[in-house]
Amino acid sequence: MSGQDEFEDDLLYAMTRTGEGFRPDQAPLAAGGLARGRRRWRRRSAAAVVSGAAALALVGTGAVYLAGGAGDSMTGTPLTAAASGSGAATASGTGGAASPTASPSASQAVVSGDEVLATLKALLPKGQVTEAKGRGTDDPELHGTFAGADLVLDDGQGKSRVQIGIQKHRKGQSQPRTCPADLKINRIDACSVTKLPDGSELVLSQGHEYSDGRADTKEWFAALTGPDGREIMLSEWNSAQEKGAPDSRPNPPLTLDQLKAVVTDKSWDRTVAAVQYDGVDNAAQASGMTLEDRQAALGKLLPAGVTVTGITGNEIFADVRLAQGAVTGSLVLRLQKLEPGDKSTEQLFEGSTALPDGSRLKLYGVGSTDAKRPPTADVWRGDGLRVMVAQGPTGKPVLTLDQLKAIASSPLWKAGK
Repeated sequence: MSGQDEFEDDLLYAMTRTGEGFRPDQAPLAAGGLARGRRRWRRRSAAAVVSGAAALALVGTGAVYLAGGAGDSMTGTPLTAAASGSGAATASGTGGAASPTASPSASQAVVSGDEVLATLKALLPKGQVTEAKGRGTDDPELHGTFAGADLVLDDGQGKSRVQIGIQKHRKGQSQPRTCPADLKINRIDACSVTKLPDGSELVLSQGHEYSDGRADTKEWFAALTGPDGREIMLSEWNSAQEKGAPDSRPNPPLTLDQLKAVVTDKSWDRTVAAVQYDGVDNAAQASGMTLEDRQAALGKLLPAGVTVTGITGNEIFADVRLAQGAVTGSLVLRLQKLEPGDKSTEQLFEGSTALPDGSRLKLYGVGSTDAKRPPTADVWRGDGLRVMVAQGPTGKPVLTLDQLKAIASSPLWKAGK
């Protein structure tokens, strides 16, 4: 279990509260999906380049709340750092959020922040560059899972903030991108999704920083998702700052064709090769229980009168919709096979309660030692299986903390070989 995985536990609830859950049948969410996705990615990239935030731990896992991580609260206060042009950073933790634990192997190439910044500058139009920062895979805070650069470019027509972020996701964890059906809602002037000959998917968008019209600052971006797991996003603004600064030119400097040329350039291959895969290795940690298996088990464990009306998810996470008469609610189920004796899991379960079968239980929510989080029961069994059941982010609460505890500690959950 990685520290990155732990951090997701804290952060994802906040994300789902803003409508970024993975229920595709919600039309309003679908309409704004592209705008939310690029804002979420940009926030991660900006935080990593400028302040080294561990928030980039959240990518492509379905965006479901799984409380009980190592962060200081359910919002997952990130680490902060002061970045320099050389890519060096000094961490000054503001909370207990854990950073990813993956690190480059001895045989794997390392790319410095200076190199990432130099690559970006070489691909941009000629102009004066200021406020330049880069972060590479040698950054100890990011543990090799991110590379990026941030600068201000003045090509003679006015200053523009330009920002690039590079991450790499495991197979099946990259979320497909689409343009919203109604561009006007999101103040997007143009948007396209193109499949490239090598199998990559390219999104090009010309829109605005704010969809509600509070400012007219424009943001144009290109997002490339490749078969090797790469995700490269390049954003530019017609302002020297992403927010809070007056517009300095009518439009950002790079055309859509130029944005495409930058993110698809082969000079990024070295950086991509150096970046570690992020996120949980679902295949390695899968319990062996399908969604149907998990729904069947829940059917036997839920209190009388509470039924499962739907379940979606992947090998580890499941988003479960519940009904109790006319009342609808949800829960999040995490079923994960971990190595017995895993140190990071040991730390997560510090202060836990020992159950009669030797499992360890930790409770969150009202009636527990951590009442700030939504009701959650987290069990780690002797065979390495972790079962977490949490009140979901939608609907009304239909289960008590004691009921969540009974579900999480049930022997019906099985770990496959």
